[in-house]
Amino acid sequence: MTLEEIRKILDADLLTTGNDLSHSVHSACGSDMMSDVLAYVKEDGILITGLCNPQVMRTAEMMDTVAVIFVRGKRPDENMLSMAKDIGLCVMSTELTMFIACGKLYSAGLCCGGVKN
Repeated sequence: MTLEEIRKILDADLLTTGNDLSHSVHSACGSDMMSDVLAYVKEDGILITGLCNPQVMRTAEMMDTVAVIFVRGKRPDENMLSMAKDIGLCVMSTELTMFIACGKLYSAGLCCGGVKN
């Protein structure tokens, strides 16, 4: 699944520029606890979260995350978007809840890495 397909499925706003939306994504992690995210090591993954602070960007960078998608209409401030740009991170925002966003992506075929349908 590509970042563009994810954007369409979640009806998400793209908040960063210059990202390759044709980049393939193979897994997703939905959490507001960055300690849980750190335990989730998957290549070419995305982070779905409602936590909106700079720690999210730092965690995403450490995990080599492809994109961060903020749920419930959360939008990072300019400082966070600047951090994302510096590390080449795609950032989106959707009005959906985390439960619905994760469910839509799972139903469309995106798995949580290592767990098969």
